[in-house]
Amino acid sequence: MQTRRQMLFTAAGALALAGGLGRAQTAFAQNALSQTAADVRLDALLESFYEEALNDVPELVTRLGLDSGPRAAAKSQLSPASTAELAADRAKTAEQLARLKAIPRGDLTGMDAVNYDAVLFGLETTDAANRRFVYGDEGAGQPYVISQLTGAYQGVPDFLGSQHVIETKADADAYLARLEAFATVMDQEIERVRRDVDLGVIPPDFVIERTLTQMSGLRAEPGQSPLVTSVAERAAEKGIGGDYGAQAQAIYADKVLPALERQIAVMGELAPRAVHDAGVWRLPDGEAYYEHALRASTTTTLTAEEVHQMGLEQARQLSARADVILKAEGYTQGAVGERIAALFKDPRYHFPNTDAGKEELIESLNVMTEAMYKRLPEYFGTLPKAPVEVRRVPKFIEAGAPGGYYNQPTLDGSRPGIFWINLRDSAENPTWTLPTLTYHEAAPGHHMQLALQQEADLPMIRRATFLSAYGEGWALYAEELAKEMGVYEDNPLGEVGYLQAALFRAARLVVDTGMHAKRWSREKAIETMSSIDGSPTSSSTTEIERYCVWPGQACSYMVGKLTWLRLREKARTQLGDRFNLSDFHDAGLLSGAMPLTVLEAVIDNHIAARRA
Repeated sequence: MQTRRQMLFTAAGALALAGGLGRAQTAFAQNALSQTAADVRLDALLESFYEEALNDVPELVTRLGLDSGPRAAAKSQLSPASTAELAADRAKTAEQLARLKAIPRGDLTGMDAVNYDAVLFGLETTDAANRRFVYGDEGAGQPYVISQLTGAYQGVPDFLGSQHVIETKADADAYLARLEAFATVMDQEIERVRRDVDLGVIPPDFVIERTLTQMSGLRAEPGQSPLVTSVAERAAEKGIGGDYGAQAQAIYADKVLPALERQIAVMGELAPRAVHDAGVWRLPDGEAYYEHALRASTTTTLTAEEVHQMGLEQARQLSARADVILKAEGYTQGAVGERIAALFKDPRYHFPNTDAGKEELIESLNVMTEAMYKRLPEYFGTLPKAPVEVRRVPKFIEAGAPGGYYNQPTLDGSRPGIFWINLRDSAENPTWTLPTLTYHEAAPGHHMQLALQQEADLPMIRRATFLSAYGEGWALYAEELAKEMGVYEDNPLGEVGYLQAALFRAARLVVDTGMHAKRWSREKAIETMSSIDGSPTSSSTTEIERYCVWPGQACSYMVGKLTWLRLREKARTQLGDRFNLSDFHDAGLLSGAMPLTVLEAVIDNHIAARRA
């Protein structure tokens, strides 16, 4: 489960407040006569939740391009990470839940009911976990304050480099203030790590090892650190007076580097105490922790065993189809996973592992995305106004970053949607895998869903919410949709790439539940994943270690996809000749991210409306 802040206001699910409150206030005026008292109260409450988030999370303000004018102070700040701040966050979640429940649910209908139910799920699920588990972040899902995927050291450098815009002297000064705050946040995290250690919460030994490797990679001579050179170079490019390189270097040397060294020392102290067990079952009340994480991530009541069996069944079906194509292409020896593994290693399908080769790879993906965009009007009634482009994951975070991820555009158009692809090793991205990855992250995947949600006529908090089962489920559904569009008709190995990606998500169901519910070892999980989807051991290892520190989240993808497909078939069956795929997509996407149970209600409403 993401925290209240993360779930509602991640970079992958955010929009500009400018214009949003105006839309809501206009709606209040226009619809006051038609709305019930409960409707009006809900609109006002949801808008207040959004404003509270802007006040609480300065990083959000920057991501939305709102860190100037009345909110300029936010640009000099980072969210604190102390135990006191965590307690305040948890108290706010409980308080917001109480305020929401004070509105009679029975008095709401239509989209007001959808808005209520969607927000209720996030607050209720997080609050339930907060009441039971003290360690980790808010809710259940990220039990370790510092790991290869969590902690300021992992997120702040990328945030400052890619999100903190420098156009003026005030922007550059704000960067320096945030650089200084970075050191403070790292020390606050140490406080929380020590508290959790006293509770018996220590990451596995392999997580600590990878974390220390990444931390060491961030450590640099002050004049050579990207944290220093970023502000120096960008200030110079804009002609901003002042020696920002020297100022940043001093802050880095005097504050940031010592704080980083303190974190390295703490993690080093924990290494001898760490065990090799991968699952959260070994943590305090760990079995219940995973149950909460699974519910929060899948937005269902599926048990770990049900999810595990779902993964095995999907793997069987997908492997059978892949077997047919591979044999037709002359790949006949070994199990499906072994044949796919051989394809991964075949240098004929690798871009050169050089900067020039990687630039060529990115350019090919941008061309692919443009071609897909031209076909979208055949399948969608509404298209996003914001463009999307492909960029390389920054080198200094690529070791622990996922293979690909998406950042949402700003509403003012100053930043497009971005599909970030990890090019630490070109061999991890053979040509036959790239189409499906691109369709997942860009269009018709994350960019379609998140940009359309951002532009939809919804309360601000709904437009800014990200739920993994809905959003990642959509992105996997988009992979299926691309196949249905015929993109692989003359590219059978491209279809193998689609099947391998689907096998990868099926394998996630198996290995995530395997580690956290069945107490599998890291090694068994790695071996199982590679045997199912054929991915290289290095790639499987990165993935498995991700699931160790983010339990449950990996299960959301396939559970969500199967729900989208089931609801589409339900609508097609019940509507018959009245079924329209574009209308189905609009109904699901323009209603915004929601729990899968709420999505079913939305599609039921769509079916009823089409029948009328």
